[in-house]
Amino acid sequence: MSFIVSLLSTPAILLALVSLVGLISQKKNAMAVFSGTAKTAIGFLIFGVGASTMVGALQNFNQLFTAGFHINGVIASPEAATALAQSKFGFAVSMTLIIGFIMNLVFARITPFKNVFFTGGHSLYFACVLVLVMKAHMFDNIWTIAVGGIILGFCSAALPQLCQPFMRRITGGDFQAIGHFNMFGYALSGLIGKLFKKHEKETTESIKFPKFLSFFKDYLMGFAFVMLILFYVAAIAAGRANVTKISGSVDWLVFPLLQALTCTAGISILMTGVRMFLAEITTAFNAFAEKFIPGSRPALDVPTVFPYAPTAVLVGFLSSYAAGLIAVGVMALFHFSMIIIPAAHICFFSGGTAAIFGNSTGGWRGAVAGSFVVGLLLAFLPVILYPAFAKLGITSAMFPNVDYNVVGTLLNGILSIFK
Repeated sequence: MSFIVSLLSTPAILLALVSLVGLISQKKNAMAVFSGTAKTAIGFLIFGVGASTMVGALQNFNQLFTAGFHINGVIASPEAATALAQSKFGFAVSMTLIIGFIMNLVFARITPFKNVFFTGGHSLYFACVLVLVMKAHMFDNIWTIAVGGIILGFCSAALPQLCQPFMRRITGGDFQAIGHFNMFGYALSGLIGKLFKKHEKETTESIKFPKFLSFFKDYLMGFAFVMLILFYVAAIAAGRANVTKISGSVDWLVFPLLQALTCTAGISILMTGVRMFLAEITTAFNAFAEKFIPGSRPALDVPTVFPYAPTAVLVGFLSSYAAGLIAVGVMALFHFSMIIIPAAHICFFSGGTAAIFGNSTGGWRGAVAGSFVVGLLLAFLPVILYPAFAKLGITSAMFPNVDYNVVGTLLNGILSIFK
């Protein structure tokens, strides 16, 4: 069981297996098969190293920011919420993940939704949400796994289809789908961008910066500059004592500098890995699809679209994080029973991707507006499911992603009616 769960939640291995089958079906020689398979896995692992580096730095930022500005509440972190869910319902979560992957292949084969979902971590998070909703209504494991697995499989195949019209605009082709369960949000961002259609050509990538800001033309330098400001604001607000708790032996004023540059290095590593494994998997997957699921495409994690509009990623991060902070203020003002604290790494990946979608239809205005709305959804939607999860003792962390909450709320509502 643990072997299968580890396999299905490790996209590098899944993609390497697909690459292996595709290359063998093309009757490539042994060295070409080995090289293509290895490069696919290595490229994805490089991408994972970059993502992990960024997440670690941004989680440190979260701690500094909440300590510095005295924000207390529930962290919008799927990683922490998943750990809580697995500790209580590990078997049901694991089986839902396995059945969900199988059903994804079945739905991709028999329906018009030709998307094979390869972001295993997100599938695991979604499985947790579905299991928690079912368990909140006191269903046994058989019903929980069956219903959860079918829903997970269907969503894995169908939801990327919402984003595909925008993906064709972004990538210039139909060879890949987005595999990240914020797809309602990304499609909405693309639609919001259309409100600014007459400014479509004024994209984030064509912004003309004044001379003293010309370094923003290099997205890495622009990213480093913004992260330096954010980390130093958070560190100074948190104070020496709080920073030292995290930084250890590193001086409290050197720590934010290192974290900002580490975060920037992470995105550079991430981009390198993306380019490497995409070059290998595209051709190999086409051969795999022709043999097993004709017409299908891989649904891949969001950083695979970052190279198409890297400046939009930074714009979306800032816009969605600002929306999350505004949401915190609204929740405090109206005395919500809990306050959802935005997680910087969630805003970076989800807000940044939303901005790419908004940018594709409405230029930089669409990027700002689309990512801002998605930032609000990431903050407010988890409030709806919080009471159901609280009954099960899941109170210290929540799942922020849009799709988890939209589908989870629908399922919760339907089960409440039947109950």
